[in-house]
Amino acid sequence: MIGYVTLGSHDLERSARFYDPIAAEMGVGRMMEFPTFIAWGDANGAPGIAATKPYDGNAPSVGNGVMVALECKDRDQVKRLHELALANGGSDEGEPGPRGEPDANGMVFYAAYFRDPDGNKLNAFLMDKAE
Repeated sequence: MIGYVTLGSHDLERSARFYDPIAAEMGVGRMMEFPTFIAWGDANGAPGIAATKPYDGNAPSVGNGVMVALECKDRDQVKRLHELALANGGSDEGEPGPRGEPDANGMVFYAAYFRDPDGNKLNAFLMDKAE
């Protein structure tokens, strides 16, 4: 049901340096670009993510409890996204690893958490067999 998620940015060029390599790792690129807005994803695929200068002209802010989750194909991709985030101006909010106990099917939530340069929180995750 979600088409895309938009996050406020103080600096679109900085956001592009952060999100371009993350999008590339996820197998997509920029799908829309305007002077105040950049969206990454596949126009015919899964939901995308966008960085924008707020339309009302006020400063962007980070929502408390708001997070964008990026579904990964495997644990290595979770690790790569976390590394890319930190290498491109992001900050660590939780290293890659399992969270919680395995469910009844032996699956565990495996995730890494990070913030973009504007402070927006993201996570890279997948449900995977517990080791």
